[in-house]
Amino acid sequence: MYDAYQAYAVLSDQVRKAAASNERILNLWGAMQFTSPLRSIQAYHELVALAGFTHARPDYGIHEVATHNGAVSLVKEEAALSTPFCTLLRFSRENGGEAPRVLLVAPMSGHFATLLRGTIKTLLRDHEVYVTDWRNPRDIPLDAGVFGFEDFVQHIIDFLKFIGPQSHLVAVCQPTVPALAAVALMAEDNDPDQPASMTLMAGPIDTRISPTKVNEFATSKPIEWFREKMISTVPHGLPGAGRRVYPGFLQLTAFMSMNMDRHTKAFADLFQNRVEGNVEKADQIRVFYEEYFAIMDLDADFYLHTIETVFQKFALPEGKLLFKGRPVVPRAIKKTFLLTVEGEKDDICAIGQTLAAQDLCSGLRPYMKSHHMQAGVGHYGVFNGRRWDNQIYPVVREHIVNSL
Repeated sequence: MYDAYQAYAVLSDQVRKAAASNERILNLWGAMQFTSPLRSIQAYHELVALAGFTHARPDYGIHEVATHNGAVSLVKEEAALSTPFCTLLRFSRENGGEAPRVLLVAPMSGHFATLLRGTIKTLLRDHEVYVTDWRNPRDIPLDAGVFGFEDFVQHIIDFLKFIGPQSHLVAVCQPTVPALAAVALMAEDNDPDQPASMTLMAGPIDTRISPTKVNEFATSKPIEWFREKMISTVPHGLPGAGRRVYPGFLQLTAFMSMNMDRHTKAFADLFQNRVEGNVEKADQIRVFYEEYFAIMDLDADFYLHTIETVFQKFALPEGKLLFKGRPVVPRAIKKTFLLTVEGEKDDICAIGQTLAAQDLCSGLRPYMKSHHMQAGVGHYGVFNGRRWDNQIYPVVREHIVNSL
């Protein structure tokens, strides 16, 4: 399966590169300033150049950020710590002083951590931000070993210990489960580096609640079916050749199929706006899809363990989740303030699935737990966009301040 895809990708990349070259030439000629036919030709080449997946992480491109008083601060990006599977990136404002340190755990679900670019920029207004920049498994040699669910949990623990005491953990979507597990384990050990606060956003803590199409698909087949049908091997010629993975192109294709009408309309809008000279609107659509179509694979061990443990056996809410043979006990958390955030129109992690963490963390006093349900947003709107900036982020910021 992967070999066939890669062969097609190599050929289609040549077509897309040619289309991109033609688009640039037309742009140099000033086609957009002239007749509608020329603008249509340029817009067509833009669509062809855009319509395909890429496998390299885009740049974060976060060079400056505006603070609350309107001042603009330069942003420094640096690698703080590295493992074969992840680089812990540190984003900080120059002359930002001592700001609360936030570990932002990005999902390993088919996209790069750059999907959280907007989340990072907003958090940077008031915080120093560390981001789990997961590497694409197809670029990781076999001798680095495999990466499973427990490795994800261990990475979170190691990163929290590296950042040090009084840090703050923010997990978006899929990693809410390993994040909660990591904090529970650290709490049970009375680890001095357990975070002061934890924010779980739009994550599958308990997918028995209001199951979505994603959840129903996960329970519709036995785990053996996923192992046989969804796992492939990285082709020869790539750094990770021979590694067993769940290909990112399968994940993104599945997500797109849930909202194909929306994506089709977006491409039509891109074409129409480009022809009509609405540059800003067209550029917004293009930038989104350049990021959305940048995909990464998932290590087979991690994917299969997540499907079975989180979506089929509901191990965390059932009290059966194990970490290296050790039970994970969320009620052991007694010092970490908890905030859960959900979106009203989330069709990936429905209302109630993330809220379930409130009951699991029964060891926390009521004043240490809070919940925010954002009206009018879907899954991505929980951590990106206007409502994230103006309505959700202030809640997160206050939650962090209250935990100190």
